[in-house]
Amino acid sequence: MTSIVLVDDDRNILTSLRMVLETEGYNIRTFNDGLSALEFLLETPPDLAILDIKMPRMDGMELLRRLRQKSELPVIFLTSKDEEIDELFGLKMGADDYIAKPFSQRLVVERVKAILRRTQSRKAAAAEEASKSQVIERGDLRLDQERHTCHWKGKPVTLTVTEFLILQALAQRPGVVKSRNALMDAAYDDQVYVDDRTIDSHIKRLRKKFKAVDKNFDVIETLYGVGYRFKEI
Repeated sequence: MTSIVLVDDDRNILTSLRMVLETEGYNIRTFNDGLSALEFLLETPPDLAILDIKMPRMDGMELLRRLRQKSELPVIFLTSKDEEIDELFGLKMGADDYIAKPFSQRLVVERVKAILRRTQSRKAAAAEEASKSQVIERGDLRLDQERHTCHWKGKPVTLTVTEFLILQALAQRPGVVKSRNALMDAAYDDQVYVDDRTIDSHIKRLRKKFKAVDKNFDVIETLYGVGYRFKEI
């Protein structure tokens, strides 16, 4: 259930907003001042916070300032019509929206839904970007770490887990030489001991698998006495 925190010293506003938002299916938590809300917002962050600007003990501006030191929590400010300077200042500090008093409850609901939609879109975009970051593309090579798939010139190459990890370690930094020890660290658990010549065997099998797809495959280079590297393309 989507959670929203309301912070306002006006109990009538807290009660009315809580009722209308709970009717929309949101889980609501209320506080009478910024100081009492701060710890909860940082330790148990909701999906959205609605803050009054003028409050005792800690006003909405100070609460937002402290929140922004540690959190990107979406925030809507409640403000009076004569607080234009506060509104501009709050936007610069990172408020997501403003609602001027007096306001209709329907307006609040629509603004809340709009902010939550934007937040979900940002999260989806971030997740997509994170997914993209799991894909390594180097010339004709494409390694999808999440799906554990490998393609060369669009053709699939079936790799064992160890082969995949060795190739991934090489492809992450083209041109950089990786010693056998470094490749062992990338491919094996600390508890597992293998001879460094085992890496040579894996490299040999990797080359064989790629040459089966492309006889001209030559991007894994050997530097005798040093290690291996993925050719800069």
